Amino acid sequence: MADLVPVGGGLPLVFFFLLYGAVFLYVILDGYDLGVGMLFAATQDADEREQMIHAIGPFWDANETWLVLGVGILLAAFPVAHGMILGMLYLPVAMMLSGLMLRGAAFEFRVKAPIRHRRWWDGAFCGASLLAAVSQGVMLGRYVTGFSEAAWAWPFALGVGLALPAGYALLGAAWLIMKTTGEIRRRAVGWGRRSLRGTALGMAAISLATLMCLPDVAAKWLAMPMPIGLAPLPLATLVLIAVLEWSLRCLSRPPASGEEGEGCPEWLPFFAAVGLFGLGFAGLAYSLFPSLVAGRLDLWQAAGSPASLRFLLAGVALVLPFIVFYTVYVHWVFRGKLTAGPYQDRSAPLL
Repeated sequence: MADLVPVGGGLPLVFFFLLYGAVFLYVILDGYDLGVGMLFAATQDADEREQMIHAIGPFWDANETWLVLGVGILLAAFPVAHGMILGMLYLPVAMMLSGLMLRGAAFEFRVKAPIRHRRWWDGAFCGASLLAAVSQGVMLGRYVTGFSEAAWAWPFALGVGLALPAGYALLGAAWLIMKTTGEIRRRAVGWGRRSLRGTALGMAAISLATLMCLPDVAAKWLAMPMPIGLAPLPLATLVLIAVLEWSLRCLSRPPASGEEGEGCPEWLPFFAAVGLFGLGFAGLAYSLFPSLVAGRLDLWQAAGSPASLRFLLAGVALVLPFIVFYTVYVHWVFRGKLTAGPYQDRSAPLL
């Protein structure tokens, strides 16, 4: 890789990986939140929905910090790319932000809403989660194609927009398996199995479509000897899909002794799903590198001045440890299974 880095070009490379890292952590952390929100549509039971809200209540708001960090890095470190990307993605970005705002409002208002109105807020929470997930998938699809205006470009982006919610639902179901007990946990296993099929099918279809529609990406993956060197990525993906299928099947079997989760690690589906997303991000980074906007800008063309990058790096070095610490701390404090009771007090309902 050293021969690809221009003299004095190390800082843009650092920020490239910081940007991808922030986006990856956002996708994982807010992904399971959005997944749980979308799974609201799979149950009408009020107690089950309360458990689902309780499972993400302490985490969901802070998880979006990683999105703010990623956008901040893009704006400050790659200002040219920031203007181009957000300009090209104006509509799906607006839809995503609308979904995230409505989801936040619904999350809070449903707690105090009278019974007759709560189902509407639950519907808004589910619909807003789906809107945000689909919008993010469309954004990813448009970004991967370099905002191509070819006839296949928008169908490709819409395909990614349909596949990403399945991955988020898989993360959400796996999170519920770790955090809940009883009937809701049993149902989460079933949701996870169905979501896994959609995720695997979506990954296969998008990978094939990418190789067929993007010649530059196909050359990076298929020109010898790259298929040999890159073989561990698709093989590891198949292994993780098999691990997910096995673990979800195992968790769906009634335990012989009556102890829930006997012999089947409940943490395994979630971390295998995280690994699956990680491999997807690794493949994406390899496919696009060194481009920041495929076919238009590489990361050195898009980067700000060295002086501004050095100043920004000092700021990131100061802020990033606090974000990492808080993320780890809140997940540690609220580790383990849910405790009984609603997430928030309903004693003062709204009129």
